[in-house]
Amino acid sequence: MGEEAARAAERLDIIRASIERARRRFGPPPETVKLVAVSKTFSADAIEPFLEAGQRVFGENRVQESKAKWPALRERYADVELHLIGPLQTNKVKEAVALFDVIQTVDREKLAAALSQEMVRAGRRLPCFVEVNIGGEAQKAGIAPDEAVAFASYCRHVHGLDMVGLMCIPPDGRPPGPYFAHLAALAAEAGLPQISMGMSSDYQVAIEMGATMVRIGSALFGHRP
Repeated sequence: MGEEAARAAERLDIIRASIERARRRFGPPPETVKLVAVSKTFSADAIEPFLEAGQRVFGENRVQESKAKWPALRERYADVELHLIGPLQTNKVKEAVALFDVIQTVDREKLAAALSQEMVRAGRRLPCFVEVNIGGEAQKAGIAPDEAVAFASYCRHVHGLDMVGLMCIPPDGRPPGPYFAHLAALAAEAGLPQISMGMSSDYQVAIEMGATMVRIGSALFGHRP
């Protein structure tokens, strides 16, 4: 293992230990908490040390950026699991279904229909999350909280999508705990096992509130370019 991979392994160990402490802190913990390393805006050269250190689950925001770096990385690390965690336009659905393994940002009927059609055409059935605008913020994507349960059911039963969970980003500048607790309650009501919430600044709180997946970027990679 090279020097950069050793540093990446050290950062991963710190975050994984922190995740485990949070997982066990309050009440019955989730069985596992998956670490999604958010590699958006970072180059393949910056990502590869984390691959060398054993991390295999990564999150990206943009289809075009991901197309530029992940196919070559996957030639060397075939077992990567790549999550789309940014907004998806319907004209990028074909590329997204070909490139990603999980879609975390299903937030409207038109997108659900396009994903369903493309997955049938491509012969791929990707796990999907409903993105919930948990703070009701006009500038953010996501389905309204009071529509999330019905929308997840609609995506599953009308479009045949493999709906596995909910995801959210809480409002900036407010305590995230109540928003995370709300998302966990919605996931339970919808009968969805996966809850994707929590980033570098608040993932411990998210885990305490029931997150099964956290999306961590700057705590691993440092400040974004």
